[in-house]
Amino acid sequence: MVHDWSQMTKELSAAMRELRGGAPEVMKAFSEMAKNATSTNVLDTKTKELIALAIAVATRCDGCVAFHAKAAVEHGASREEVMETMGMAIYMGAGPSVMYAAQAVEAFDQFAKAKQPA
Repeated sequence: MVHDWSQMTKELSAAMRELRGGAPEVMKAFSEMAKNATSTNVLDTKTKELIALAIAVATRCDGCVAFHAKAAVEHGASREEVMETMGMAIYMGAGPSVMYAAQAVEAFDQFAKAKQPA
């Protein structure tokens, strides 16, 4: 399936305007958090957008992919940088699942053992 990512950002921007009107305090707080998270200290904006793009991929958020891919372009990311970032996204999308699966089995085993009669 091919997405029209530009159209997606336009449509989502309109939907987010509606959300800002319906939940203004929450959206104001979210905007403030975004402003603080994206401000540059040690990491530059391009690097932060590449991180956001990787997280968007790992969490499977189409709208997030659209906005952060656009921002990565706007902040000068190269295709090579994006490809390397995607390698990390693929790695992290699978790795956490392995860790959580191991923890889920451990938790199940502990609860099952505690339920057994003494």
